[in-house]
Order: sequence, then structure tokens, then C-alpha cells
Amino acid sequence: MSQNAAGDFTEDNGGISDKISRADKRICIYPFDTEAWSTLIRDAQSKKIEDARAFYERLIGQFPNAGRYWKIYIEHEMKSRNYDKVEKLFQRCLMKVFNIELWKSYLSYIRETKVSLPSYREKMAQAYDFALDKIGMDVLSYQIWVDYINFLKSVEAVGSYAENQRITAVRKVYQRGIVNPMLNIELLWKEYCNFESSINPLIAKKMQEDRGRDYMNARRVAKEYEVITKGLNKSAPSVPPQNTPEESKQVELWKKYINWEKSNPLRSEDTAIITKRVMFAYEQCLLCLGHHPDVWIEAASYLEQSSRLLAEKGADTTGKAFADESAAMYERATTTVLKNSMLLFFAYADFEEGRLKYEKVHTIYRRCVEIQDIDPTLIYIQYMRFARRAEGIKSARLVFKMAREDTRIKYHVYVAAALMEYYCSKDSTIALKIFELAFKKFGHQVEFQREYLNFISHLNEDNNTRVLFERVLTAGQLSTEKSLDIWNKFLEFEVNIGDLASITKVEKRRAQAFGSEFEGKETALLIDRYKYLDLYPCQVTELKAIGHKDVVKQIAAVGAVTEIEVANTAVEAEEEAKKSKYPMPDTLQMLPFKPRLNPPPDSHPVPGGIFPAPPIATELLSRIPPPFCFGGPFVIIDKFIEHMMALKLPDDIVAFENGFDQKNVDSGTQLSIDIALGRKRKLDSTTGDESDDDLAVAPPSNDIYRQRQQKKVKP
Repeated sequence: MSQNAAGDFTEDNGGISDKISRADKRICIYPFDTEAWSTLIRDAQSKKIEDARAFYERLIGQFPNAGRYWKIYIEHEMKSRNYDKVEKLFQRCLMKVFNIELWKSYLSYIRETKVSLPSYREKMAQAYDFALDKIGMDVLSYQIWVDYINFLKSVEAVGSYAENQRITAVRKVYQRGIVNPMLNIELLWKEYCNFESSINPLIAKKMQEDRGRDYMNARRVAKEYEVITKGLNKSAPSVPPQNTPEESKQVELWKKYINWEKSNPLRSEDTAIITKRVMFAYEQCLLCLGHHPDVWIEAASYLEQSSRLLAEKGADTTGKAFADESAAMYERATTTVLKNSMLLFFAYADFEEGRLKYEKVHTIYRRCVEIQDIDPTLIYIQYMRFARRAEGIKSARLVFKMAREDTRIKYHVYVAAALMEYYCSKDSTIALKIFELAFKKFGHQVEFQREYLNFISHLNEDNNTRVLFERVLTAGQLSTEKSLDIWNKFLEFEVNIGDLASITKVEKRRAQAFGSEFEGKETALLIDRYKYLDLYPCQVTELKAIGHKDVVKQIAAVGAVTEIEVANTAVEAEEEAKKSKYPMPDTLQMLPFKPRLNPPPDSHPVPGGIFPAPPIATELLSRIPPPFCFGGPFVIIDKFIEHMMALKLPDDIVAFENGFDQKNVDSGTQLSIDIALGRKRKLDSTTGDESDDDLAVAPPSNDIYRQRQQKKVKP
């Protein structure tokens, strides 16, 4: 190898390595960067499976619902003939990834690798039945149905009994397929009719009449099915919500498809069939929107609703099966793509609580608490509420005890536990003890202090409330800025229940606490004494002039509008009214620009597109022949202009009657002139022709009308 070639090879490898390293860095920053993953996938496909297997496991671990990625992994294993690993991969993904291409790959694998087995026919038939049961409702499943039928037809049957068994099996698949909405269902119906006619023409017509109505219904739904799923990107991997316009469009299309299935387009009275089709739509949706918790919850809720409906109808077995499927849906969501979603855990717990499976609920909450990547505060609060509802206040206290041992919790757990004791046990003593316990740990947080003060002020214990205010304000744990809210609450408390002396005392202490910041603003501070909720003792403009500290915040809160703002609004409205009197184009008469490669004859073409003609011109153009009807002769404009410029015009005016020299006019033109002038022509007795009163003009030499008339006269 030459040095140049070696250098180029090293440079190419270096470029590829840089590309791979950049893709790895992008994935480290954002693990759901699909473009970076695609770069790594192309690199892995060029390696041996032993070197790429770790990457593939990492890939499907990040995208467990992506059928396309599972298929790439499996096909790489199949190329290396690692059939044991291929079967294990299929076992891991088939039951949770309802991707049509993945299932076709599974059937191809069975067809190619099991053909030498003695039980090949049974295994192949079982695989087809399994596939049709899971993925047969897909709009693109026609090929699987046809392959199954052709496989059954190809089975050798020895003897009449075996032949009848084969015919029955083929007929059964046909009859399942022709009532299943999908693309190319018309071809399947045609094949079924030919199949029945080839067996027994006498009963074929009866079979077709019996199945015809169901087929027509399925064909109608298939057309709607095709339209409703148009635009869905089923190959997109599931990523966390990005709130992009493209994602919003896909979410809208998926929900439109699911709602269409819920509307029962097949008009079936079997709740099980309706539920099965709706859940298939949800499964398809979750392949692309698996990180959207609302889809999981809606799917599980629909199963729960169907379960109750079937239980009311007396189908307890099917109803229980649907309820178990709903629980399995929650379990799948909380163990795969959304294992950190508290919303799903809470919905799952409520579902099991509704089924009175309290031990299962305890397991769900404990499992959720053990997750290290999330804040367990809200989990403990919901856990306490469940324990109080299901097992009483003592069980809730045990949960609170468990929460106190967790160092990750915030003050909210203590507040929730204290209020639960106060409202449910009607015991304020226990609630106060819990607040005091929390004060030792969260006394430096103004949010907790605010909750504690609100609670104790509602107990109507003035002395205890004043003591708490003093503890909070003199502890020195709050900064000056954070303590302002506490001072304002203290002043509000004294205004409501104290005397004038205590009010004045608190105002002076607040002014001293803030020092120079409140200096010279005695009137502004006085407003806090007289205000009530959103009512103030002066106008907003006056508040601004006085320099009230939170006036801007208060204006935003109460939505107050000043007189100046009202005046400005009136001036702006007047200016808008004046502008409307100026000449403005009528936008309703504007024509849209439409890019068109081949503009139609009745359009006005411009570079890049067309502007349609006005309505009146469009109507006129629709009445006259199009331009391509005129085949010539065409005037060469340049030659015509040269000819006109070379003409020599006479100096004197030549007077012709009606602008024509009648001496040098041919007979056809003269006839036209006479008709235009309204001259009468007399009938010549010898020839039977008309003659002019003034001039005897010979008829045209090639008068087509006259020739036709003469032919009619001849015998």
C-alpha cells in the first residue's frame, strides 16, 4: 500500500472516530438524541455482532418500545446464525412491541429456520395464529393473512379427511380476514370467492351471501381506517415530550385515531371486540408516545371501564381479565419507560385501592419511595392519605414515622401530617407537636414558618400566636428580605385582634428592622394598617406617588387600572379609528399564490407559480376554446414590425368607401361588405340566384354553402 493511500485511510478512520465520539458526547448530554443514536447504529452494523452486542443492549435499554431498533438487533444476530439469542430477543420484545415489520421478521425467522423440523407445519401454523391474534388488526397486515393462507394451501393432504381439514382451515382464515378492516381487503375477498367457487360452485354463492354484509362493513371501515391513520409516523422512537409543533401534530393524530376506534366504527355489539381494537390502537400509540403518562393512564382507565361494563352485563370472567390487563398496563409503565413517574404510581395505587388490594398498594408506594432519582415528599403525603383512608389514622402515623427517617423529605410532610391529625383526629395538641418537631428542622425556611403561623392563627390562641411570631422574628434565622412577609403577617394579625398600641408597636419594630430602607416612608407604611385584602385607602396612582413597597405586585394581583391607563387606551382606540378611514386594500379580493410546475391554460403563470384569473375572466376562459386548439398560422412579431416599418404611406389621403377600394376587392370580400351594408339582392329568374339592385357581383368561386345547396337539389 502506498504512503498516500495509507494516509487517506488513516484520515478516513480518524474522521469516522471523531464522528462516533461526537455522537457519544451528544448522547451523554441528552440520552434521547435519535440522530446521534442513528450514527452509532450505522457504526455497529459494520462490526461483528460480538463487538456490537453491548451497544445494541444499550440501545434497546434506552428505547425499549422501538420496534425498528429491535429488528436491527435481531437481524444482526440472524446474520451470525445465533438462533438461540434471536429467539430470546423475540421473547423479550414481541409481547410488548406491536410493530408490523418486527412481527414479519419473526414469521420469516420461523419460516427459514424451522423448515427442517418434523413439526414445522404445526410450529408455522402456531406462529401465524399468534401473529394474527396480536398484530392482525394492523391496517398493513394484509400480507400476513395472505402468507398464512398460501402456507395452508401448500400443505399436502393425503386422503379425503385430510383434504377436508385443510379446506376448513383455509376457509376459517379467509372468513377471519374478510371481516378485518385493512388495506387490500378487496383482493382478499376476491381470492375467497374464487376459493369457494373452486371447491363447490353450488354452495359458493350461499357462502358469499352470508359473508357479504360483514365484508362490506369491513371494507367501509378499512377506507376510514386508511384515512384516519394517514400522517402517523409509526416508526418514530419514543422520546420524552419536547412540545414541538411536529410532536403536537403527531399527538393530535394519535388521539384522533384512538377516539375513532372508541366510536366503534365496526358497529359491533361485542364489548370485548371493541375493547380489543381500542387497546391495539393504544399499543400502537405507546410505541411512539411511550413517555407520555397520559396515554398510559387513559389506556388503563379504558380497560377498567370495559371491565366494569362487562361485569354489569354478567361477563365476570372477561371483566376480570380486562381488570388484570389494566393492572398489567400500570405495571408495565412503572417498570419500563416511566419508572420515575409519580403520576403513574399514584394512578396505579388508586386503581388497586379501588379493587381493595391494600397490600398491593403498600407495595406500590414502598417501591416508589425507594427510587433515588426523585423527591419522595409528595409520595409520602399520598401514602399517608391512602393509609388513613384504608386503615385509619394509626396506619397513617406509621407512614409518617417512616417518612421522618428519610433524610430527603421536605417540610411538606410534617405540615400534611399535622393537618391530618387536626382535621381527622380533632386533636390540635398532636398537630402542634408535629409543627414543633418540624420547627427544629425547618425553622429557617420562611415557607414553613408561614404554614405554621397560618395554622396557629386559626386556633384562635392569641398569646401562642404572638409567641410564635416573636420566636420566628428574633431567632435570626431569616434574612431581612425574607422576614418582610412575616412582619406583614404580624402586623395584619395585630390589626385584626390587637389594640392601637400593639399595632403601633409592631409598625415601629418593623421600621427599625429594615432601617434606612423604610426611612422617610412613614405614610407608605401606614397603608399596611388600613388596607384589607385587595382594598386600599387611596388610588393606585397615589400608591405609586407615596412609594408603597409592593405596589407593582399588588397592581398585578388585583388587576387595577389607573385613570392614565384608561386615557391611553382611549387615545389608542381613537388613533385606530382614524387609521381605518385611510384607503386600505381589500384583502378579501387578494388572490392566493399557488406554486405550480405545469400551469393550466386558464391561469396566469409567473416565475415559480400561478395567480388564478379573476372570477369573470375565469368564466370567459372556460367558455372559449383553450390555446392548444389553435394550430396556426402564427405571426412572427419581429418580421411583422419590420414589414410595417418598410411600408411607404401615400402623401395624399385616399378616399375609399368604407375604407376599401371596391375596384380591387375580390368577390368574397365584396359579398361580406354588401351584407354588412344591408344591400338587398334580387332573385335572377334564369339562374335562380339573387342579384344586387345596384351592382351585379359574381358569386365566389369556392362558395361551399352554394355547393351544398346544389347537391341537395340534384336527384
